[in-house]
Amino acid sequence: MRLLGPEQWNVLAQLRPSGSLGQWFVDDPGRADRFRVEAADLLIDYSKQLIDDGVMAALVAMAEAAGVADHRNAMFAGERINTTEQRPVLHTALRARAGDVVVVDGVDVVADVHGVLAEMGAFADEVRRSRRIRSVVNIGIGGSDLGPAMATDALWAWVDRGIETYFVSNVDGSDLDRVLGRVDAESTLFIVSSKTFTTIETMTNARTARAWLVAALGESAVEDHFVAVSTNRDAVEAFGISTVFGFWDWVGGRYSLGSAIGLSLMIAIGPDHFGELLAGMRSIDEHFCTAALDANAPVLLAMIGIWNSVVLGASTKAVIPYARDLARFPAYLQQLDMESNGKDVRVDGSAVEVPTGPVIWGEPGTNGQHAFFQLLHQGTHLIPVEFIGFARPNHALGEHHDLLFANLLAQAEALAFGRVDSRDPHRSFAGNHPSTVIVSERLTPSTLGQLIALYEHIVFVQGVIWGINSFDQWGVELGKELARSIGPELDGSSPVGRHDSSTAALIDWYRTHRG
Repeated sequence: MRLLGPEQWNVLAQLRPSGSLGQWFVDDPGRADRFRVEAADLLIDYSKQLIDDGVMAALVAMAEAAGVADHRNAMFAGERINTTEQRPVLHTALRARAGDVVVVDGVDVVADVHGVLAEMGAFADEVRRSRRIRSVVNIGIGGSDLGPAMATDALWAWVDRGIETYFVSNVDGSDLDRVLGRVDAESTLFIVSSKTFTTIETMTNARTARAWLVAALGESAVEDHFVAVSTNRDAVEAFGISTVFGFWDWVGGRYSLGSAIGLSLMIAIGPDHFGELLAGMRSIDEHFCTAALDANAPVLLAMIGIWNSVVLGASTKAVIPYARDLARFPAYLQQLDMESNGKDVRVDGSAVEVPTGPVIWGEPGTNGQHAFFQLLHQGTHLIPVEFIGFARPNHALGEHHDLLFANLLAQAEALAFGRVDSRDPHRSFAGNHPSTVIVSERLTPSTLGQLIALYEHIVFVQGVIWGINSFDQWGVELGKELARSIGPELDGSSPVGRHDSSTAALIDWYRTHRG
């Protein structure tokens, strides 16, 4: 990673093109063909972004100057690019082919990964074959929840209908209570997913679930109805769990779906389809590693994102899947992007000089059209949009799907070109709102894996450009630390400590009203 200086950002800022998307398409008939890229099964059209050839050339040159390719190679080789924690970053090893070799501290991590995948596959096959388990409850939070929850919903067409899968993450008791009210103890499997087995939300939910099971079936049932995904085997055994699936400190939670964190998903869709998901991820890894930077989908989309946030001043980005199956995908990307690149310090400890990670948000189309698209079209904020769509649905209602995809194309076109009504300004649309369209033939385990890996690498490239460490998350720690001290103060088991006057007053209010 080579840190960029103010002069390089200043050069970029001077390249803002004049004119409008509408005029650019008229003047340049080849624009749509030139500003698109294919990666594995994904076709990506970025011709409706506010860029021209000069801008794209400068963005690719910036990626070269920052050492994106060298830093990418260092990541895949297992070098310790997570500098604040002195760890490799090897989520890509989770989907490497058997026989590939990546050595960390004398250990071939790919061999380790395939060993765990084999254990997971055998366990998942047994659960699916025996039919004893009819409900799987994944207890985790953050990366231990968002990935498998998103993917299980997205791949409903591949889910075993004889097994219901539930995800409990929030420490709010209603989350777990609703699930426990729907499942039968005798036929329920709990998967406790926590790297350290100390995450307070996860362990609070796990202890409550354990007590519920013991009350129904007795202490001996814990061993048969609980498994864990963790690195802390001592804590797992102390909990009473004997079946543990391995994990590694070189996998960040938000990058962990392809690991044992995906066990609930593997049980739901089966090991073969889980393997297809990993293969889809790997196909984008291979594209990322081999395509020239000016034809490299993650690099191009990452640099366009840099352009939008740093030069054009866009502080947010909307991701709109025109697929109800991807309803949780924007939430998944929120953690992936905002926890990775929501940083204000560069790797050398200096302050960043330009805006970093945008706010990621979104909802499925066409729902969003009846909610926030008014602001996208006629509001005063510049909000780039990434549309995701598919040619074939995973259902038989073809007329519905034609209408859905028509809306995707219509929204991208309307945002770009607008419409002027000389008689009524209220009915005028300025256009010139940037968007990218990402399409594939069908949402399958493979294409879902491709989308996940595409966005992972976009985040990686942007982190390199901003000169930040995308693989730590110290920003989440302070609030958690304070919560651990405030908790006993709320129930009266500890005297109220030193707080600001507002917090102290709210603690007093809570103690008065908690019942």
